[in-house]
Amino acid sequence: MYGLFLRHFYLITRSFPRILDLVYWPTIQITLWGFISNFFATHTTYYNNAVGVILTCAILYDFLFRTSIGFNMLFLEEIWSRNFTNLFIAPMKIGEILTSLVATALIRALIGLIPAVLLTSPLFGISILDLGIFLFFLFLSLYLFGITLGILVSAGLLRYGPSFENIAWSTMFLLAPFGCIYYPIEILPEVFQKIAYLLPLVYIFEEARNILINQSVDIQNIYNAFMWNGVYFVLSIALFYYSFHVAKKKRNTY
Repeated sequence: MYGLFLRHFYLITRSFPRILDLVYWPTIQITLWGFISNFFATHTTYYNNAVGVILTCAILYDFLFRTSIGFNMLFLEEIWSRNFTNLFIAPMKIGEILTSLVATALIRALIGLIPAVLLTSPLFGISILDLGIFLFFLFLSLYLFGITLGILVSAGLLRYGPSFENIAWSTMFLLAPFGCIYYPIEILPEVFQKIAYLLPLVYIFEEARNILINQSVDIQNIYNAFMWNGVYFVLSIALFYYSFHVAKKKRNTY
């Protein structure tokens, strides 16, 4: 019994991803729901159609979550099945592997998105199509950010191995408070606002609310979202290549 306890104790205390996972969930839950509670307590008349706005933002966030976690799941499947080494024995480039995962992640996300969109209209009288043509740009921006997060987590899996797996499930929840999914950015403390403005999420969800509530479009928000997406996407690709070469030097095999 003591030996088994020591085994798991050392696994936890000597692995930063595992320690982070223990602290992470309660902290994020309290922070996110604290901001949501503060918002509804002080801005009860902010939404003209609270159900419609919240459901629309929830669908957008779910698409982002499914895109990111879908990419991670595809990458993890190769690790779990111990097929990762075989991929690099085959005459395939890293870019080709990433491209195939990006395309498959989109299909996975759409399979989960379409039923949700179809159900909101008959059940709640809400249609996400009310966002109009700009809905496409919002979804595209969310897709790019989801893929970027997936690549970043995959780079961590390459660098740190299976111990980094817990981060794959928690990345999106870490960014949720800063993404201002259900509330405007003014609810956040000033220091958090500075962090939020560095993420494309805040521009996407601010614009979704702007379209639904004010019936207007701010092109600058859409531009800012794509700009930050481009920056993080390039950085994620560079980090993935770097992690791959580091893992290759250390002869990590999965």
